[in-house]
Amino acid sequence: MLRWTERFLLDLAAAAIAALGVLITLSVLLRATLNTGIPDTVVMVTELMVAAIVLPLAATVAARANIVVEVLSQHFPRRVQDWLVIFGGVVGLFALLPLIWAGWKEAHSALTGGGFYFGQLNLPKWPGRVIFLFGVSVCWLRLAIQVAQDIRTVAEGHHIESEAEHSLMEEG
Repeated sequence: MLRWTERFLLDLAAAAIAALGVLITLSVLLRATLNTGIPDTVVMVTELMVAAIVLPLAATVAARANIVVEVLSQHFPRRVQDWLVIFGGVVGLFALLPLIWAGWKEAHSALTGGGFYFGQLNLPKWPGRVIFLFGVSVCWLRLAIQVAQDIRTVAEGHHIESEAEHSLMEEG
């Protein structure tokens, strides 16, 4: 189920990027040819950027495609490297908690307060807030599962594989 969710969120992020390209291209073409534009383009681009950035985070964690600095750690024994990976995962879990809390507050406020962007279309604020909260929460869940699996792997005397556990791109 988690793999399906990660793949679905990755597909949604790709759709958001495609929509960004179409929206920006149309806006530029309309501005250049007809001296008009799409109303509230900036708001729509902002909301689509949230989806494009946050939704694939869980897939990034699953593929172990995070940015890592191995200049020093690669010289440590393999067992120490494994514990550093676990430590990094735990730090990541704690680092995401304030984002989840802030995302919850913003999503709750937007849903209960009925906030709207000022503009011609009066677009609601809640979709971007909910997408952010959902994306970061799924990322936290994936990271928590991965840290638990890594601890179990090291406790059993094995080493953590730094390669991707599964490739979401090949499963589709």
